Amino acid sequence: MGKTDLARVLTIAGSDSGGGAGIQADIKTCTALGVYAMTAVTSITAQNTRGVSAVYDLPPELVVKQIDAVAEDIGIDAAKTGMLSNTGIIEAVADSVVAHAIPNLVVDPVMVATSGDPLLEDSAQEALRSRLIPLAHVLTPNVPEAEALTGIRIARVDDLREAARALYELGPRHVLMKGGHLDTPDATDYLFDGVRFHEFSLPRVNTTNTHGTGCTYAAAIAAYLAKGCDVPEAVRRAKEYLTKALQHSISLGRGHGPVNHCWPLQE
Repeated sequence: MGKTDLARVLTIAGSDSGGGAGIQADIKTCTALGVYAMTAVTSITAQNTRGVSAVYDLPPELVVKQIDAVAEDIGIDAAKTGMLSNTGIIEAVADSVVAHAIPNLVVDPVMVATSGDPLLEDSAQEALRSRLIPLAHVLTPNVPEAEALTGIRIARVDDLREAARALYELGPRHVLMKGGHLDTPDATDYLFDGVRFHEFSLPRVNTTNTHGTGCTYAAAIAAYLAKGCDVPEAVRRAKEYLTKALQHSISLGRGHGPVNHCWPLQE
């Protein structure tokens, strides 16, 4: 890669007017990690630290046009999906991933915002399972998302491992089970490659400023994959980046404040 070349990451996700999650979080994350961010907006949300007050889904054909424009000119080293709120958008994105042979796809199966507001139509879950998840290089569900996708009740680490195996059977190359919702002393995530589990554990950060954590984690993984890291190394570095973003989080608004995506630029 030449001196003027940058690794290129495409984020396919919703817009968060509050700036803490979605497309905005992904751009900030990629920029902080020295990666060139490109976007395909899937939905526009009216959102702040307290919740989502309105959602407007873009037509699937416009989502495809955005992906085409980036892929046919700039190129893509890795991609990340976030909010894909309906079946039409999910199918359109899956078709585009195949058509452009997009590498290093990180699928964050976004279903609910940090505030608890739904971001995925119930009828779209099957399209997520059958069309997009099989294309993922890395799938990054949290515990509630994994429960919804598998029907497995996750209360212990053994349950989490069972869910990881079930999700792997859907076709992704790697499943990263985020353990933040489990009642454990540390925040431990489990990466399953079909053969073994890799564990990534760091101390929990005591903060309510958690808006955008899932988006940020997945975007950071995509950024490190675009820069040439293998999956375990990308996850390790991304988790360290997210943990510091939580440690340096920002108390904005009256709800769940955002993580500090730009902490590397402030040290």
